[in-house]
Amino acid sequence: MTHTKEEQMEAFGHLLDIMDELRVKCPWDKKQTNDSLRPNTIEETYELCDALMKDDKKNICKELGDVLLHVIFYAKIGSETNDFDIKDVCDKLCKKLIYRHPHIYDNVEAKTASDVEQNWEQLKIKEKDGNKTVLSGVPNALPSVIKAYRIQDKARNVGFDWEEKEQVWNKVEEEYKEMREEIAKDDKNNMEGEFGDFFFSIINAARLYHINPDNALERTNQKFIRRFNYLEEHTIKQDKNLKDMTLGEMDKLWDEAKGKGL
Repeated sequence: MTHTKEEQMEAFGHLLDIMDELRVKCPWDKKQTNDSLRPNTIEETYELCDALMKDDKKNICKELGDVLLHVIFYAKIGSETNDFDIKDVCDKLCKKLIYRHPHIYDNVEAKTASDVEQNWEQLKIKEKDGNKTVLSGVPNALPSVIKAYRIQDKARNVGFDWEEKEQVWNKVEEEYKEMREEIAKDDKNNMEGEFGDFFFSIINAARLYHINPDNALERTNQKFIRRFNYLEEHTIKQDKNLKDMTLGEMDKLWDEAKGKGL
């Protein structure tokens, strides 16, 4: 269902009114600060990501609301200290979007999505309050897999990338060989470093083949969970405990789960 812009603005205004009232009347809402909300914001963001991964339209709508609530909450706190309010948030966002889309709002030409991304990164560097270096815009708090992907993608946007995507496999093989050499030496410190280099090269390969490595890994996580749950469930049905099962017995049930498309 698509609502008119007037209906959407009315709903947004209603949300702002509710936030104003809760901040005054609700003991829990009154005591919240940026610091106290931050862990909840992270949790809500991950819940939204989970719904998006599952393509669960109902929960996507719900979780978007939860994330929006946090945006409104932070803006409300900002208004109480006269630092900014939701209008300032929206105005800054609109200004940034217009500035970073010169192919729409100016005379710059960008024929492909890749052109747009490269222009975006260059404009960010030029902005007065933008990132001072190419990689400074990658948040330190990002999970490692996503951070590696973003680092590589930002480097690509300024031309630091393989000329042909197939070339990355030589790097993957090189890092794999170096990792195996350190494993053979049983040098824990160097092993960790080489495992990291190998992971980084695999993530780079995924990027070059237009695969989001975080999404790919999460799909495998969910697949493992489904198959392991099947294994555990059918072990219980046999009045057995997983610890008492042989590896061969577990492999048989695992293959059953795989055969069922789990």
